[in-house]
Amino acid sequence: MDTTRSSEPEWVQDAIWWHVYPLGFVGAEASPEPGQEVAHRLGHLVGWLDHVVELGLSGIALGPVFASQTHGYDTTDHLRIDPRLGDDDDFDALVAGCRERGLRLLLDGVFNHVGRGHPAFQAVLEHGPQAETASWFRLRWPGGADAWQPGTEPDYDDFEGHRHLVALDTGSPQVLDHLTEVMVHWLDRGADGWRLDAAYAVPTRTWAELARRVRERHPTAYLMGELIQGDYPSFVREAGIDAVTQYELWKGIWSSLNDTNLFELESALGRHNTFLEEFVPYTFVGNHDVTRIASRLEDVALLEHALVVLFTVGGTPSVYAGDELAFRGTKEEREGGDDAVRPQFPDTPADLTGDGQETFRLHQELVGLRRRHRWLHGASTTTLHLTNEQLAYEVSAEGQRLVVVLSLETDEVEVPAARAGELLAGDADVLGAGTDDARVRLRPRGWAVLSG
Repeated sequence: MDTTRSSEPEWVQDAIWWHVYPLGFVGAEASPEPGQEVAHRLGHLVGWLDHVVELGLSGIALGPVFASQTHGYDTTDHLRIDPRLGDDDDFDALVAGCRERGLRLLLDGVFNHVGRGHPAFQAVLEHGPQAETASWFRLRWPGGADAWQPGTEPDYDDFEGHRHLVALDTGSPQVLDHLTEVMVHWLDRGADGWRLDAAYAVPTRTWAELARRVRERHPTAYLMGELIQGDYPSFVREAGIDAVTQYELWKGIWSSLNDTNLFELESALGRHNTFLEEFVPYTFVGNHDVTRIASRLEDVALLEHALVVLFTVGGTPSVYAGDELAFRGTKEEREGGDDAVRPQFPDTPADLTGDGQETFRLHQELVGLRRRHRWLHGASTTTLHLTNEQLAYEVSAEGQRLVVVLSLETDEVEVPAARAGELLAGDADVLGAGTDDARVRLRPRGWAVLSG
């Protein structure tokens, strides 16, 4: 299996992201004040770039940074940095800080919908069907467009029932032109790619056209879409993008550990293999939309196992800022329910309180192992041994091979792991190393990564 897919920029093979939700990270207000002066807060993030390098990662995946009404996903101006974060100069300084350290930069493109305060929608409210931007939205006028009177508000498509998020008509030529301008503008300013928010809500033909236009100007831009469920390979193929978010694997990791059911993880890895045949998914165990992995796991000691899987299987991995320090936080389905997983960070890592250094060092160890075996990016897995509480799998590509062994047993165990060799990470003894009868002795609830 090739480790660089035909549609994917070469540099992505070495990409491991640090995912940040900027508005929370810098402690921005919940919403900007009318006429708010620019608060130059993006420099706060620059103060953490050395932390990212020390962690061993290669890029920053930013959440929304454009002007919005509240949380960043209700955009009011795609071409302006949110004044709660800064301005163009602050963005340029962030790009420069990344470049100085060899870090890539991924932006969050909220292109399915805008906030009600967006000028294009405000023009519709003021001028009705005659507004120049009426074609940007899917509108339904009471009594028909000819019956419009000033002050009459149309019905409109929204995003998943949220009336403050007005859905764009992404098939409109005017919208396509605007989104093309936005994507190219920020790539011109130094971004390396886009996370396409709510990609599942936009027709794949729209993404395909945008991808075509963007790559005419920026052929090495990375385009990754947010997809929660469905036919991942077909979506990637039809949309002409590089990857989608791998929520199936995310769920398989924490659920199998909580239920002491490694058959579920093995099944998820099997599905993951089928995706890798066509594209390399964007993999993670945490992000800004879900409960943190250290809180999701019923036994936080198994956080190690979750990280071992993330960093040893094929994919383009992402670490959600704070997870490398075992931050906790539970997402709740209520107003403000994301706040616990989107906290403010101190000015520098030196200002942190709490004991997360052991988890940080484990991230360093596993990231380092992955970077020394860059072929893991597109590698597939093969099961060597499986019970509810034991899993041994090989990871292979380009004639290379590693063996990974996990145990959820509360006692010391010996796990069959054919041809397992030298211990590369973890705590284990190998019996009969390199033979078909090799066994790996693990401590209680242990794990190991071995040469193959």
